[in-house]
Amino acid sequence: MTLQDLIRRFRVLSNDKLQPYFWADADVVDWLNDAEQQAAVRGRLLREDANPAVCRITLAGGQAVYPLHAAVFEIISLHLQPANGDRPRPLKLVSREWLDAEMPGWRERADPTCFVIQDDTSLRVVGTIEVGDVIVLECYRTPLEPMALPPAGSPPPVVRGSPEIHKTHHEHLLLWALHKAFSIPDTEAFDPARSDRAEAGFTAYFGPMPDSDLRRITREDVPHHNVLILP
Repeated sequence: MTLQDLIRRFRVLSNDKLQPYFWADADVVDWLNDAEQQAAVRGRLLREDANPAVCRITLAGGQAVYPLHAAVFEIISLHLQPANGDRPRPLKLVSREWLDAEMPGWRERADPTCFVIQDDTSLRVVGTIEVGDVIVLECYRTPLEPMALPPAGSPPPVVRGSPEIHKTHHEHLLLWALHKAFSIPDTEAFDPARSDRAEAGFTAYFGPMPDSDLRRITREDVPHHNVLILP
């Protein structure tokens, strides 16, 4: 479905078919972009291992922290491609707490890089690297660009006019847009019950949104165990 198809279907489902509309096209587009972002994270729908802008980070001398592409939210695997042509070697995602316990003094160690810390928007390389070494990663990401309606004019600029996720998911994005539309207080269309039903349907299909603690845990590739504390 195209963005225009989604907007048209939204107006049918929300009974907002006559102008002036309750909700402007710009608002509906924002909600549909939010929906696709949410869906990509909840369902891990966009796996990336080919786009060099997303998956390759060239290392520089004297620099330990490198920004991740803004679309990356979870790393699946990563390895180091040495600049000298040697065979790639795997890199392990760990936490600072793990390094403090297992490798005291890790911040000053001069061992070749084999560990990486993933923060919310960056990678911290642990150990020494050669200038020109490249980190190659496989990840889950959000859409690279938001959807947009082409502005008036000829010829129109290039915009993303349909969701990036698979077409089988497209109609379910409307549930999030309906949830947002009916949740606006102090409007004639305010309907919290309908908003809640739409949100529940969206969550039932795409799954719950992971909280920040769960996302932190997924950034640390180490076993996690429940600890029984006896009285």
